[in-house]
Amino acid sequence: MELLSEKEGMIALCLARKTIEKRIGNRNRECEELSPVFDENRGVFVTITERGELRGCIGLPYPMYPLKEGIVEAAISASTSDPRFPPVSTEELDEIRLEITILTNPETLECRPDERPENILIGRDGLIIKGFGRSGLLLPQVATEYNMDPVEFLDHVCMKAGLPTGMWRSDDVEIMTFRGQIFTEDR
Repeated sequence: MELLSEKEGMIALCLARKTIEKRIGNRNRECEELSPVFDENRGVFVTITERGELRGCIGLPYPMYPLKEGIVEAAISASTSDPRFPPVSTEELDEIRLEITILTNPETLECRPDERPENILIGRDGLIIKGFGRSGLLLPQVATEYNMDPVEFLDHVCMKAGLPTGMWRSDDVEIMTFRGQIFTEDR
C-alpha cells in the first residue's frame, strides 16, 4: 500500500472538515485538488476530539470504497451518528479537532492463540476480533495512548466486541491486524 504524503494527509483532513462543516454548519470550505491516491480503495477512520476528549470515531475498516468516499462517509458518521455521543453542533465546529487514520488491509494473525501477544507490535498494529457473531476494532494509537501491552490490547478489543476478556485465547475467534497512517489537525 502506498503511503500518503504529508500534503495528501492534510488534504484528507481538509476534506473531512469540509464535509462536517457543510453538513452541520452549512459552511463551504475549499480544499486542494485530490491526487490519484484518493481514488484507491482504502479503509479509513475519522476521530473527533474536543478539548482533548473523544467526541466521535467511526470508520470503514475494509477497503470497500475509494478513499475520498470513505473519508466523506466516516466524517459524516463520526460527527452525526456515533451512538456514544450526541451529534456535533454548529457551535462546536470551531472547537473540534480531527484525526484521520488511513488503514492497510487487515490480515489474519497466523499463529496459535497463545502466540498472539508476541506477534502484535504496540504502536504499529491495530486489532480486529471476530467470533461468536461479534466483532470489534481498536486503532493502533489506542494502545499507545492508554499505555497498553499486547495482552491488555487484546483484552480491550475483546471488550469492544462485547466478548469476555481473554477470549482472544480461543481458536474460535479470528484476530486480524492492520496498520494505520495517522494525520491530525493542528488547531
